[in-house]
Amino acid sequence: MLGNVAKMLGSSGLCVTQSVLLQSSRNTFVLKRRFPPNLYKKNQKPGKLRGRHFVYDLVEDTTIKKKPNLEVVLTAFVEGVGSKGDVVSLKPNEAYNKLLLPGLAVYKTPENVAKYATEKDEKETEVHSSAYAQRTVNKLESLILAVVMNKDHPWVIEPWHIKLSLRKAGYYVPDSAITLPDTPITGPDLLKQNKEFYCTVTINNLEQARVRCRIHHWSTEPSDRLPYVFEHWKLDAEPLFGEGSPAKA
Repeated sequence: MLGNVAKMLGSSGLCVTQSVLLQSSRNTFVLKRRFPPNLYKKNQKPGKLRGRHFVYDLVEDTTIKKKPNLEVVLTAFVEGVGSKGDVVSLKPNEAYNKLLLPGLAVYKTPENVAKYATEKDEKETEVHSSAYAQRTVNKLESLILAVVMNKDHPWVIEPWHIKLSLRKAGYYVPDSAITLPDTPITGPDLLKQNKEFYCTVTINNLEQARVRCRIHHWSTEPSDRLPYVFEHWKLDAEPLFGEGSPAKA
């Protein structure tokens, strides 16, 4: 009889053990007694604790406490962060997910700082002038710049025209950093209305961004103005000098 019961228990799944990963919760609560217990003399037994002695006030909850920034050493150039060998301080989640996991950075230690600082000094050429230079290039190259010119008086597009147009778009660029096409662009000419040409903007004397520019004629007389085109930057435009022309910057 007992043997049959043992066989039944052995054949059932009651004794099957499963591997379970148990991990403790990483939190800490700092508490303080609201009513401290009474003092007792040396070598005497402490007094009995009452119910009021088990009432606590919360002093600190580490789960909601702001964690300090994490310092890491970059192993490669990271756009918007820094160059190889730079020590940067970021939020823990951002540093771990965007830099440490992809292998773009290592934890800051004296050995890592010395290692990547030496490699940084041994580099002959600097690919990027700053951490935000490539981001600026990407922003400029995604821009369709409206160059507004007079419809009633003759003009020739010069770097300062592009400078003013960029300033309207929120970019401050000196005249010396703007390179126009070799072929002069003159007007007014309605055949050039809404046609595109490229100009080159040099950033920190290193990076270059090719900016798409579109000519728009404007008149001070409301009756002479061209019809308004809604969201003209979304429409296709013809090249001013023809595709593949060497006159492009």
